[in-house]
Amino acid sequence: VSRSWNVGIINGLSGWTVSVDDVPADTISRRFRYDVALVSALKDLEEDIMEGLRERGLDDSACTSGFTVVVKESCDGMGDVSEKHGGGPAVPEKAVRFSFTVMSITVQAEGEEEAVTIFQEQKPNSELSCRPLCLMFVDESDHEMLTAILGPVVAERKAMKESRLILSIGGLLRSFRFYFRGTGYDEKMVREMEGLEASGSTYICTLCDSTRADASQNMVLHSITRSHEENLERYEIWRTNPFSESADELRDRVKGVSAKPFMETQPTLDALHCDIGNATEFYKIFQDEIGEMYQKNNPPREERRRWRSTLDKQLRKKLKLKPVMRMNGNYARRLMTREAVEVVCELVPSEDRRKALTELMELYLQMKPVWRSTCPARDCPDQLCRYSFNSQRFAELLSTTFKYRYDGKITNYLHKTLA
Repeated sequence: VSRSWNVGIINGLSGWTVSVDDVPADTISRRFRYDVALVSALKDLEEDIMEGLRERGLDDSACTSGFTVVVKESCDGMGDVSEKHGGGPAVPEKAVRFSFTVMSITVQAEGEEEAVTIFQEQKPNSELSCRPLCLMFVDESDHEMLTAILGPVVAERKAMKESRLILSIGGLLRSFRFYFRGTGYDEKMVREMEGLEASGSTYICTLCDSTRADASQNMVLHSITRSHEENLERYEIWRTNPFSESADELRDRVKGVSAKPFMETQPTLDALHCDIGNATEFYKIFQDEIGEMYQKNNPPREERRRWRSTLDKQLRKKLKLKPVMRMNGNYARRLMTREAVEVVCELVPSEDRRKALTELMELYLQMKPVWRSTCPARDCPDQLCRYSFNSQRFAELLSTTFKYRYDGKITNYLHKTLA
């Protein structure tokens, strides 16, 4: 951890004595010291905190301790960031950003039972509330590089979990403790941080131990069992193989944990990629239904291509939806609608199949707001109550009407959506 105190933006490798690999260390990464960044965030919220205390009728001079701050941490790769034309220094074309958002601040006044919320971020998913902590020119798939650069961040975070920050807010010193919640990760990054195998693994879930085959047999009844602590224990078993098992037995024992977890994440579902993953799946179901796949086995590739171009033409003509090379969020949002299913049904010969397809989409649209919304209990309470019922019916349709597609296999996000 960097010992300097006059800290603004520091070299992302400060805390490491030698440069990592052979990359020129002066260009690879820049970051704030984590405690300094948190202080700066709280000072930005100083007025909100004071106003929150006043609104709650709390005497600000009595509230000097008992503040807790919940911080959401996020980390994602930023794809192609190379300079398009220009003569700057040569940098790798991939970058990663680690950032955090102050989600809420509560205070438990002395002698009070309940903690009172004095600040709640209204737009926790907006880029305006998201504060960058560390930027690095690294490919998110480069595990060694990522862990090396985030190592000091993890160390600082660990030190802060155990301690209190004393900071002057509204002219008085107050003591804050921090809870870090690593929920801003997509599945790929969670697997990377938690030492799990990559997304194509037979262990398809970052929340439970299910295998792909299990998940396609039992689509709904799962519960969240994985945790950072358990992953660390499993890694130790993987590393030491205490029961002298074969590679396959060992892998089954640790359920796909085969690297050392280095950053704690909270079990969540990444809504955007869930949308994209499920839309990709529906896009394929649409093609299969146009070609009446349920009656055939193993149709030639040319025939499948014809179904796809039929679907693309129809979507383009009726919905002005241009085909895309790789599914993206906008396409997914427009494909997963009643209108889309109606125009696809025009191409589906059998009435029964049209009914099933429409019902599948209806159920999906009922379920989607629950994992899309910031606060489902507030924004869509009815859909939240019906979620488990809807997901059971959805699973039933997949395992009967659409059995040709989900026999022994299921996609990662469909499993998460249903379970």
